[in-house]
Amino acid sequence: MLLRSRSTGGYVFYPRVAEPRTGATDLEWVEASGRGSIYACTIVRQRPPTPNYNVVLVDLAEGPRMMSTVVEMENEDIRIGMPVQAAIIERDGAPLVVFKPANI
Repeated sequence: MLLRSRSTGGYVFYPRVAEPRTGATDLEWVEASGRGSIYACTIVRQRPPTPNYNVVLVDLAEGPRMMSTVVEMENEDIRIGMPVQAAIIERDGAPLVVFKPANI
């Protein structure tokens, strides 16, 4: 789910009370497509045996950019511009939005 202004059509992420560029406060929750593409990626290297992990910035199809991680693929195979699809997993007993490679 993303916030969208009814008057401007602009999407807002992270949740807040007004659209940043316009100040519009007529925000409503709408279902997001879950589609996006990788804008940037880094691999956080850990001392073994702790596994390395990736941190990505994803440009959502609706416009906002969010930080997350890509799952179900090797860190070294992640590429800028790669299409991804959002998924919700449970980690440490809490829901977490992650991205998987999109099947295009």
